[in-house]
Amino acid sequence: MNKVKIKSIYFLRLLRNLFVLIGIFFSICVLLALTTVPFWGYHWLGTSKSEIKWEPQFIILLGGGGMPSQSALMRSWYTEKATLTFPEATVIIAMPGDKEDSLSTPQLIKNELVERGVNDELITFENEGTNTRGQALNCQRIVKMQTPILLITSPEHMRRAVLCFQKAGFEKVNALPAFENAVEADLLFDDDKLGGNKTLVPDIGKSINMRYQLWNHLKYEILIAREMVALTYYKIRGWI
Repeated sequence: MNKVKIKSIYFLRLLRNLFVLIGIFFSICVLLALTTVPFWGYHWLGTSKSEIKWEPQFIILLGGGGMPSQSALMRSWYTEKATLTFPEATVIIAMPGDKEDSLSTPQLIKNELVERGVNDELITFENEGTNTRGQALNCQRIVKMQTPILLITSPEHMRRAVLCFQKAGFEKVNALPAFENAVEADLLFDDDKLGGNKTLVPDIGKSINMRYQLWNHLKYEILIAREMVALTYYKIRGWI
């Protein structure tokens, strides 16, 4: 047997083992998604450091995606609700971008808040930080360390955000995770009553788990995995 054949055999074995490992990993992810573990992991990231112990003088909206996007709109919605409870608080939009450009993401977020009724004069920007650590450090120029603040961000990002701001020296950090609300309507349906082809494929109209929960939980698994890597990196760097 020549060297080329030996290398080919080793390569095929390696490739086979790789596909087996991928299959095992994918199967575990799917089985896990059929349980409530992903939801509670996501819930833990959002709530483990979330509390409101002090009346905030500053509400810090930590920017996520562009505008409009799910994360930006959700965080804007929660920020507006927070200003109703704390009307004297200054809102800081922590989002990189040109604040002089009316079409930049920071300005579009501000416009969204103003349209929702937030006082324009109580909105300011931290538009230089490009990650959570940078945003926390830059907010030191705006807010004194002893001043109570309220962080608003997506649930999966909340734990890291609170730890970052605490590490940066902020002493009174409140947090409000921007959780989505579940639909209150009954989403069950009878497949056959909707017409179409009657096939051997099982009906799914009465299976909320198959239609929604499985896919939401797979999404949560990705968010949790990404966030755990980020938390590990921030911990190694001494940012949290």
